[in-house]
Amino acid sequence: MTRTLKCSFCGKSAAQVGRLLAGPKVHICGTCVEVCVKILDAVPSEFGDGWESMSDEQLLAALAPTAATVDGTRAVLQAQIEELRKRTVSWDAIGRALGISRQAAWERFS
Repeated sequence: MTRTLKCSFCGKSAAQVGRLLAGPKVHICGTCVEVCVKILDAVPSEFGDGWESMSDEQLLAALAPTAATVDGTRAVLQAQIEELRKRTVSWDAIGRALGISRQAAWERFS
């Protein structure tokens, strides 16, 4: 039996994404790598002391990458939910996994 490789984060198959990077029992596609890079870029290395230590300019510069990260993360989450629904996973199970009610999951993702 041949196993179809999929991104462990968004659930897309290797055929859908082109290439996957492999780790121990996980794979990640280029799109998810880009989301991760945006997350890392959104927080400057001098963040160590907290938001209070950053200048207004640094905080303003971090807004666009942070917003892009949120959008990217939402897209990955939506893709995961859509794949689960294709597999007929219930809204109850999805809600429990997210720590929200079945109704809240359905309203947010359907």
